[in-house]
Amino acid sequence: MKQVYLDYAASTPVDSDIVTAMTPYFSEIYGNPSSTHSHGKKAVHAVENARKQVASCFHIKPETILFTSGGTEADNLALKGIAFQHLPPDLGDGPHIITSTIEHPAVLQTCKQLEAYGYSIAYVPVDKTGLINLDTLKETITDDTLLISIMYANNEIGTIEPVKEIGKIAHKHNVLFHTDAVQAVGKIPIDLSKLPIDLLSLSSHKIYGPKGVGALYHNSDISFDPLMQGGGHEQGKRSGTLNTPGIVGLGKACELSQKRLTKDTSHLQKLREYVINQLNEIEASTLNGHRTKRLVNNIHFRFEGVEGNALHSMLDEKGISMATGSACSSEKIQASHVLLALGLTPEQAISSARFTIGRLTTKEEIDYALPIIKESINHLRLISPLWNTK
Repeated sequence: MKQVYLDYAASTPVDSDIVTAMTPYFSEIYGNPSSTHSHGKKAVHAVENARKQVASCFHIKPETILFTSGGTEADNLALKGIAFQHLPPDLGDGPHIITSTIEHPAVLQTCKQLEAYGYSIAYVPVDKTGLINLDTLKETITDDTLLISIMYANNEIGTIEPVKEIGKIAHKHNVLFHTDAVQAVGKIPIDLSKLPIDLLSLSSHKIYGPKGVGALYHNSDISFDPLMQGGGHEQGKRSGTLNTPGIVGLGKACELSQKRLTKDTSHLQKLREYVINQLNEIEASTLNGHRTKRLVNNIHFRFEGVEGNALHSMLDEKGISMATGSACSSEKIQASHVLLALGLTPEQAISSARFTIGRLTTKEEIDYALPIIKESINHLRLISPLWNTK
């Protein structure tokens, strides 16, 4: 059976050039980069070269890059690292942090935890396309606001936020600005030397690198507390033996994403528009997210009368991998918090599906998958009580 992968927002295959770059660091150059002997020096040289590659991708100094285990750790380090420098009082309102209602769980759940510790968290709403209202954001800032954390681009619906304007608002009020750019890196040119961003999270496996490694950019003018205590690695901000092969892979992934950005963008944009136009032909189908301020690889639709998880299962059986607008628990289907934040009903939210394409996606694959997707939607509608009552 032919397989078509349409879930590049979840993870990407590791590029063969990146595998080649990483391979020596598994069994040939295996020293601990913290060691001072020759084996360690070779490893630390590779780590620092990777740091330069990541920094070059964003036009910043290498010392502003900290390596982490991925985007989730980078988000936690940014939020908690800043928050823990301003411990909340026993009584009354604690230090204030602003985020949005559509953030990745790595940010939202971290904010929930900080809330339980006594910090004051404000969740700024979005409009029906997923865009932050800048006037509402301004009104939410208080004298106690430490940090604003708004994602660069949404992982579900692909909406790209006005991060430059958000950063300007934050800095005007002497507030730090963090952005989760896990989905944006490799799809949008990001020049941190020209953007008012203090902290930025990224992940390797979203840009054709290995899983289990990421990075946090931090403005050299700010300080924050480490999450883990130990040997004081990474400028004392992130203790733990460095994952040399993974870091080498991340460095190479950033280098290649920069080199291939223009070509990738052109390829993905053409394919995305083709798929959107084809899916728009389906009766009672609606694109979720912003039509133009959107990641070049993101196609997110809701299909009335079709349960997203049922569509996911049917397509999976036919060799097509995609994602839904909901998360399954052991007992019930939970509507996506992102889609609910757009103003969708729970029924509309669970009728949504995400198709994300990548560098290796071909038009031939799309032309193979589209009839199967349409046929599956029609089949599910035939047996759907919601559709049959129309």
